[in-house]
Amino acid sequence: MNDPAGTLTGFSDSAQAMALVGFSAVATVTLLLCVMTGPDRDDLDEFYTGYGSLSPLRNGLAIAGDYISAATVLATSGVIALCGYDGIVLALSTALSLMLLMFLLAEPLRNAGRFTMGDVLARRLPGRSVRIAACLVTLAALLPIMVVQLAGTGQLIAFVLGFSNASLRTGCVVGVGALMISYAAIGGMKGTALIQILKIVILLGSGALVSVLILRRFDFDPGALFHAAERHSGLGPAFLHSGLQFAGGAAPRLDMIASELTVVLGGACLPHITMRMYTASSARQIRRSMSWAVSIVVLFVLVITVVGIGATALVGRAAVAQADPQGNTAYLLGSRAAFGPDVSTAETLLFTTVTTAIFLTLLASVAGMILACANSLAHDVFASRVQEMPARREMTLARLSALAVGATAIFLATLVQHRSLQPLVTASFCIGASALAPALVYGLFWRRYTRTGMLWTLIGGTLAVLVLLPGTNLVSGSPVSAFPEADFNWFPFTTTGIVSIPAGFALGWLGTLVSGRRKAEEQRRQYEAVEGWILAGAERNGS
Repeated sequence: MNDPAGTLTGFSDSAQAMALVGFSAVATVTLLLCVMTGPDRDDLDEFYTGYGSLSPLRNGLAIAGDYISAATVLATSGVIALCGYDGIVLALSTALSLMLLMFLLAEPLRNAGRFTMGDVLARRLPGRSVRIAACLVTLAALLPIMVVQLAGTGQLIAFVLGFSNASLRTGCVVGVGALMISYAAIGGMKGTALIQILKIVILLGSGALVSVLILRRFDFDPGALFHAAERHSGLGPAFLHSGLQFAGGAAPRLDMIASELTVVLGGACLPHITMRMYTASSARQIRRSMSWAVSIVVLFVLVITVVGIGATALVGRAAVAQADPQGNTAYLLGSRAAFGPDVSTAETLLFTTVTTAIFLTLLASVAGMILACANSLAHDVFASRVQEMPARREMTLARLSALAVGATAIFLATLVQHRSLQPLVTASFCIGASALAPALVYGLFWRRYTRTGMLWTLIGGTLAVLVLLPGTNLVSGSPVSAFPEADFNWFPFTTTGIVSIPAGFALGWLGTLVSGRRKAEEQRRQYEAVEGWILAGAERNGS
């Protein structure tokens, strides 16, 4: 959202007051939930995993809640509204990413992990260097998307309440950021899980009702909805055909494939998603949890498809682009337009619920990411320095780490909130796909993989993203880029995945070769000692 204030017309004082009450109620209730469910004693398992006490349904809701971030809701619905077919493919890619996690990585992650990504990787290749590298990549992957969500909080509140004062927006970012830090520091895993459950229920419920209202405007005929969107897109049949999102690039089809691959691999491997795998008490539970999570995400993909296409059909593509060039207000525009010209009190209440759900999505998403980063700092960096750190001290370090990570994210969000933040979202997914995905696939399944190969994968994949991303048109050379006044665009793709993903896998393979045959054989034997544990949970299950 670049200039959200005032882009929605027809907000009455009563509607704004209702939204303000909804935001305040959400903040109060969620904070109380964290206080009530937070750990009541110095127990690491309770703070980091909640003792695996969630049922498969509730754990599946929490996984889906972590996976569906505000960036997913707003950005994906925006791409659907502006680019039609390409946006729908992007939405389907997000569901495919969770399916990849379910079928390939979920059970080995649950078996190998304890609290953090560092635990998973060090299970195979013990060593403090692996834990530190895992922590650094966790921060590099999650800090950018945290900044995006925090900046989006101020923009959302300005959008709904109708103010444009920069100081007020900054105050909203700081205040909400402090609330998110409290969630992570006080509630731990169980507290943030309950917020995710509340978020996904409200978000999915309100979105489903809006979808029904949109379809009702077209006599529940999806074909009529899509034809209306095509007419009001101003693009004709091109709106419902592939290639619109990446038109004008050097290799549009290749760019699209690389972007979808980045979403599929990156979304599945981000640390705040994988940490939910460690909370399951058994392999059967994680399979059932993932089944629920995938079903919920697929349903939500249908919701944002209807709302995004509905925004174009009812408001028009030009109006969506005028409100925000990247379409980040399309979800709210489509929700508002679903009610028609005569809006009743009940429909105003539903729209307030939609905006409150987006607000809650912002809160919950960042809280989960702060928790993942704080856990990694406390457990992988600080606690690994001493042989036996008391639980009380490690939990204190985790809470202080949450404060440090959250404060950094708040500071950065206040600096960049007036620019396009798409490069930051892209950076997170690219690091997930280029560093974390190769490290997990090799670490969990390749016997010869060595510590050197893992370090090369984690560090090299991350550096490849950080070197290539500034050269994309997301950063400069485009009216909607982060720096539209500059042009240092030298990399002819929207994401770095076309180069950085193969580089991450290649660096892991090359680092393993460089380690030498003796080191590879030694670490192969280490892997064989824990292979049954990782792949089947043999030792954990006592079999």
